[in-house]
Amino acid sequence: MLTAFARAFKTPDLRKKLLFTLGIVVIYRLGAHVPIPGVDYSNVQTCMDVANSSSGLFGLVNMFSGGALLQITVFALGIMPYITASIILQLLTVVIPRLEALKKEGSAGTAKITQYTRYLTVALAILQGTGLVATARTGALFQGCPVASEIVPDQSIFVTVTMVLVMTAGTCVMMWLGELITDRGIGNGMSILMFISIAATFPSALWAIKKQGSLADGWIEFGTVILVGLVMVALVVFVEQAQRRIPVQYAKRMIGRRSYGGTSTYIPLKVNQAGVIPVIFASSLLYIPALVAQFAGGDSQWKVWIDDHLTKGNHPIYIVTYFLLIVFFAFFYVAISFNPEEVADNMKKYGGFIPGIRAGRPTAEYLSYVLNRITWPGSLYLGLIALVPTMALVGFGANQNFPFGGTSILIIVGVGLETVKQIESQLQQRNYEGFLR
Repeated sequence: MLTAFARAFKTPDLRKKLLFTLGIVVIYRLGAHVPIPGVDYSNVQTCMDVANSSSGLFGLVNMFSGGALLQITVFALGIMPYITASIILQLLTVVIPRLEALKKEGSAGTAKITQYTRYLTVALAILQGTGLVATARTGALFQGCPVASEIVPDQSIFVTVTMVLVMTAGTCVMMWLGELITDRGIGNGMSILMFISIAATFPSALWAIKKQGSLADGWIEFGTVILVGLVMVALVVFVEQAQRRIPVQYAKRMIGRRSYGGTSTYIPLKVNQAGVIPVIFASSLLYIPALVAQFAGGDSQWKVWIDDHLTKGNHPIYIVTYFLLIVFFAFFYVAISFNPEEVADNMKKYGGFIPGIRAGRPTAEYLSYVLNRITWPGSLYLGLIALVPTMALVGFGANQNFPFGGTSILIIVGVGLETVKQIESQLQQRNYEGFLR
């Protein structure tokens, strides 16, 4: 594998792509530490040391921004506006006939949907930036910090608008950098930036676990977490690669003097067909009542109940609700992203059939049956992986953003596998061998 990496850097065009990707990553990480005007960074650093807000309400967004959110930098919003916009457009494609028609138009329709995604990303960035500035001004961004309300000393309209515009511009620059990686680098640009953002939080999270540990000055806890992480990576790789292959046979057809078809292929149905989307959906939905309760005044009974039951990651009601939401959204997302009737119609149109299954409606029913059966273990697997931070919270005293749990490990492994496959395929085109001999 190391030899293949060396060979990749020896190939001129592949070396240029790898170096270009690394250069964009360096620029992105620099932008994650560039301050924005209007923020007192001495107070920010004080609150970062005192409040440990990475385990609070904004932990997920902070993870996707590579720790830039709580430091209120140019890239504070991270890639979350783009992720949210992409998910919304993907859901609306099923609901709005115009978007569904664009999706079927091929590359031209895809380009139009991408344009809509960019517009929606800018709108969401403005909305989220305004919310972040308002949260920082009220002191709710760092709960328990005595100088939290002094993070933004000048609370004038001009300074507020400037901060929002700078963070929105940072999100637009991130979109541009991601598209540059996709066009001229290796892998999907947005996925690479997401990978880097999450990986950047690993060293500090691991070191925090080591400092909080009590056995052998924390090294036993540190080693245990590393071992758990390796086991989880192996498990995630195994499940992410698992798929049910449904055989498809195409009848031979004569068009003019040429013969077409007569080949055998298969439909790969992944065990985890939904990917990391259900975890993001469930986390976002659980954040809504906690966010409303945080900005609600007074000590009403419903606010106290939400604070006690839906904001503490180790509470049984939170655990059960989170798990059930992940299972529900796994089935929901698979239902809207994979249409068995459309697949069956396309197979019938081109003379394809599943051996032993009649074409048309019986094929669609069979695909639905198989998909439902493999979605059950996939959804349960997602729920268990997402609950690892909760177990870490109890076992190691770690925060809810345990480095080897939930969303982070799924994205790290998924993006890593796809990027390695792309490098391997390009190596095979030139040297007829990839990473594995």
